[in-house]
Amino acid sequence: MPAAARFMHSVQALIRDLMVDYKTRKGRRDLNLKLRILDNSIRLRLTRPEVDKVRQDGLVRGRVRFAGSNTFEYILESSPATVKPEAHISSNVLTVRIPVADIERWADSEQVSISSEQMLDEGEQLRILVEKDFACLEPRPGESEADMFPHPDKDACRA
Repeated sequence: MPAAARFMHSVQALIRDLMVDYKTRKGRRDLNLKLRILDNSIRLRLTRPEVDKVRQDGLVRGRVRFAGSNTFEYILESSPATVKPEAHISSNVLTVRIPVADIERWADSEQVSISSEQMLDEGEQLRILVEKDFACLEPRPGESEADMFPHPDKDACRA
């Protein structure tokens, strides 16, 4: 698919998701995109359905609601216009963009993560890590891990 067509596909998926989410609140499958922020690092963890969604639709997102109708959204976008992973924040929305080729290679392989560093002002760096979410070695009560990737060390724990 040409880059322009992939970009339009991503925009159409975003518009469709926004319309479904804000107008009807129906038809949107709840996803569990996890975000961890620590100093100058951002880590996103994706379940299998989320990896499939970002590969197919070019976008997956999460949201935190706060009092006073405030929200913080975080988006992982597969972008044909991006040559290196990058992150931006604007109007309470954190967007992490990853090149389409990197997403496709990662999604279709045993590769665990996509990692990069983005140069910031004054010589600082932002570490970006996007990874597949693995099932815990020990199950946690009340948590479903059905959509998670099998843990690579699961057999070592049974020996």
